[in-house]
Amino acid sequence: QVQLAESGGGLVQAGDSQGLSCAASGGTISSYAMGWFRQGTGKEREFVAAISRSGARTYYADSVKGRFTISRDNAKNTVSLQMNMLKPEDTAVYYCAAKWGMEITTASYDYWGQGTQVTVSS
Repeated sequence: QVQLAESGGGLVQAGDSQGLSCAASGGTISSYAMGWFRQGTGKEREFVAAISRSGARTYYADSVKGRFTISRDNAKNTVSLQMNMLKPEDTAVYYCAAKWGMEITTASYDYWGQGTQVTVSS
């Protein structure tokens, strides 16, 4: 069973960039599709980005397409989310997630991190 730990959240201004990292332990992420989700205050958790096991394929929510980039380093057991041109509406707790055995998916993840807060001020 893989454990996930996010880092890199914080307070930034609109238009700034911020990078998030997700470190996995207890298993090798090369066997997992990986994704990022977020949940704003009073909102449901929503899909942000996903990456295939090899890293060759990625999917993005329309709201972040062209601004966010997901990547993975299977050798280091890490997944990253680079967020550029941040907007106040990007404010949320960001979660890293893993799905065993799937090549890539935007839903039905099995394992979740605790989340990291990203706050974008206007």
